[in-house]
Amino acid sequence: MKQSVKLIAGNWKMNGLSASLQEAKALQDSLNDSPVAVRVALCPPATLVAQMAWTLKGGTVAVGGQDCHTEASGAFTGSIAASMLADAGARLVIVGHSERRAGFGETDADVSAKAEAALAAGLEPIICVGETLEQRQAGDAVAVVSAQVMGSLPTSLSGQAFAVAYEPVWAIGTGLTPTLDQIEEVHAAVRAAMVERLGEGGRTAPILYGGSVKPSNAAEILAVAEVGGALVGGASLKAEDFLGIIRAA
Repeated sequence: MKQSVKLIAGNWKMNGLSASLQEAKALQDSLNDSPVAVRVALCPPATLVAQMAWTLKGGTVAVGGQDCHTEASGAFTGSIAASMLADAGARLVIVGHSERRAGFGETDADVSAKAEAALAAGLEPIICVGETLEQRQAGDAVAVVSAQVMGSLPTSLSGQAFAVAYEPVWAIGTGLTPTLDQIEEVHAAVRAAMVERLGEGGRTAPILYGGSVKPSNAAEILAVAEVGGALVGGASLKAEDFLGIIRAA
C-alpha cells in the first residue's frame, strides 16, 4: 500500500517571540544545505505565523497554525479563522489537540467542524486524537482513540490532504512514551477507523505520533508500522533538536 511522504511537524504551543524566528531560519538553512526526503512544518503561535512565513519564504519548511475557528468570520473576539491563517502564509493547521480538548472543552464534533473549516480555506488539517492515562490503564485506549477518529474526521476529508496525529495525553511533555508495541497497536486501530470513516480516502493519509518525541527515540518510533511522521512539541523549539528528529526519519 502506497503511503504518503512522512510529515514531521513542530508545535511551538504558547512559546516564541520574534527573536525565536532565528531558530526557524537555522532549521531552513540546514535543510537547504542537506535536504531530506520528508515534509517538514512548523506551527508557531498565531502572532508569528506571518513573520515565519516571510522568514521561510521560498524554502521547504511549511508554516502552520495551532487552531482555527469553525466559522469563516464573525463576532468571535480573540478567535482566528482558517482563512486568516492562510492569508498570513500558513499551509496547515492543527485541530483537536488534547490541550484544546481538555482545556477548552472541544468535542469531536467541534474538531470535525474545524477540520472542515480548514479544508474550505485551503489548509491541510492535522487532526489530533489520544487517550488519557486513566483510559490507557482501564484498557480503553484503542476504543477511545477509534471513537475520536470516527467523530473528528469529516467525510469531506476523503481525497484531500490531511493527517491524523495520535498523541497519548499522558505522554505529552512528561518524558513518558508508550512502548513501540503500544504505538503500533493504536496506529493500526487509527488506520482501520480512518478507512471505516473515509473508505479508500483513509488509506494513505499519514498518521503522526506525538508525545515526548526527541532525537534519542525518534528513529525507533518512526520505524514502527503505520507511523507516518511525528508531531513534536518542546523538541521543535530549537533547530538542533528538531533536526535530530527530522534526520532520524
